[in-house]
Amino acid sequence: MKRVLLKLSGEALAGDKKTGFDEPTVVKVAKQVKELVDQGMEIGIVIGGGNFWRGRSSENIDRTKADQIGMLATIMNCIYVSEIFRSEGMMTSVLTPFECGSFTKLYSKDRANKYFAHGMVVFFAGGTGHPYFSTDTATVLRAIEIEAETILLAKSIDGVYDSDPAANSEAKKYSEVSIDEVIEKNLKVVDMTASILCRDNRMPMLVFGLNEENSIVNAAKGQINGTVVTV
Repeated sequence: MKRVLLKLSGEALAGDKKTGFDEPTVVKVAKQVKELVDQGMEIGIVIGGGNFWRGRSSENIDRTKADQIGMLATIMNCIYVSEIFRSEGMMTSVLTPFECGSFTKLYSKDRANKYFAHGMVVFFAGGTGHPYFSTDTATVLRAIEIEAETILLAKSIDGVYDSDPAANSEAKKYSEVSIDEVIEKNLKVVDMTASILCRDNRMPMLVFGLNEENSIVNAAKGQINGTVVTV
């Protein structure tokens, strides 16, 4: 693969602390990404904001404002992880769909392609820039826009199951599942908007557990222990 979009779960980056950052976890991610970049792979990254904000659970905050707080959480995540990547010897840039002063650059496909051409890891922060759209949707949207070959979905759970494995000890993991089945059975790999975008634009996904040893490198090489979502 030449170009991929890596989606990192905010919760997975928090490790056992469940909130904030677990730096050893982020360093492990950085070392894996550097291995792939050194081999010539172009990597875009989206990070969820769940290690800081789950605003939809509060009925006291307007949904639009809650989603805006979530967008800011993803920007904090991307700036932090970007700096860890730099400490490991990579060049990075953080792009957002709205102005953030000098903190980030404004997203455009042309700008992203220019950065990829210079060997940079490109972080897509701030979601889509609009409320009611999740980082799942932002992930698929950016993957389609930058013409990624696949989405690497690194989660706190190690694949796609037929039911919630946290609630059902008998839940069965798929080694492969079609996006049509994901939509039909509402398997919640990503949210429904993102799933339909994947289907309509034929964007495959590889779903795996972030905490497994060398999981990102293995997934990028097709040696996945999680679930392949086909289109």
